[in-house]
Amino acid sequence: MAHIEIVEVGPRDGLQNEPGVVSTATKVELIARAVACGIRRIEVTSFVNPKRVPQMADAEAVLAALPRDERVRYIGLVLNRRGYERALAAGCGEIGMAVVASDTFNQRNQGVTTRESIDAFADIAAAARAAGVPAQVTISTAFGCPFEGEISPARIVEIALRLAEARPSEIALADTIGVGVPSQVTDLIARVREAVPHVPLRAHFHNTRNTGIANACAAVAAGVSALDASIGGIGGCPFAPAATGNIATEDLVYLLDRMGVETGVDLDALIATARWLEDALGRPVPGMLVKAGAFPGARSVA
Repeated sequence: MAHIEIVEVGPRDGLQNEPGVVSTATKVELIARAVACGIRRIEVTSFVNPKRVPQMADAEAVLAALPRDERVRYIGLVLNRRGYERALAAGCGEIGMAVVASDTFNQRNQGVTTRESIDAFADIAAAARAAGVPAQVTISTAFGCPFEGEISPARIVEIALRLAEARPSEIALADTIGVGVPSQVTDLIARVREAVPHVPLRAHFHNTRNTGIANACAAVAAGVSALDASIGGIGGCPFAPAATGNIATEDLVYLLDRMGVETGVDLDALIATARWLEDALGRPVPGMLVKAGAFPGARSVA
């Protein structure tokens, strides 16, 4: 691939697992810094029950405080029609939804079966299309579930086929608990691409078992058009045992830059933002470049 789009998920997936409440102002500054780095798609919040995910209780306030930039799409994650209506009213330029591949996790995370979430996405996608807003969907636990274990590739393909009927703008495959390995990534992406060749694919990796960057590299080779990442490598899922952070955006951009894959993102600015985030959170972040810095010969913008 000559170009990979970076989708920054730190403001949502990154911060949702923080033990203390992060202020709205800090979230807005993180998003503004991501934009200044050159990132043009940012998952800024989720419109979910604040009792379940307290860190996202200020979703509307975050959207209201963000500067509008026609070059940037602010993504709101939703799990049902009510969340979609909130996201649309708040001014999200893109809707994202998650459908969990395992019924057990989907019930714990969303209170419904996987099939019911697929049906909900079909309804949301149709409404979003009528409103002129792109709606994409993520298949979570695509590489393994903390409750059901291995997930059959055939099940992921089946879910992707059903979701494709709703005409999503994109389908993402997510390693929610960081159990996947590159050979698995290569195989699953190939299967899904064959099944839904007309739908752009994105990948979302967690670095729980230190395979996230290797998996991202495999996903690029397999032909995804976009990758999720979180500045500093922060994140995790409140409903998945021992789920740790996303791959770090700055680490990913360094990898892609050295591979000659364009992202349009400023690496030096990303590293500076990760260091700022450490100060904002009052703790070290998991990313590596925040510690080591870029290789002196690396280009600043890929």
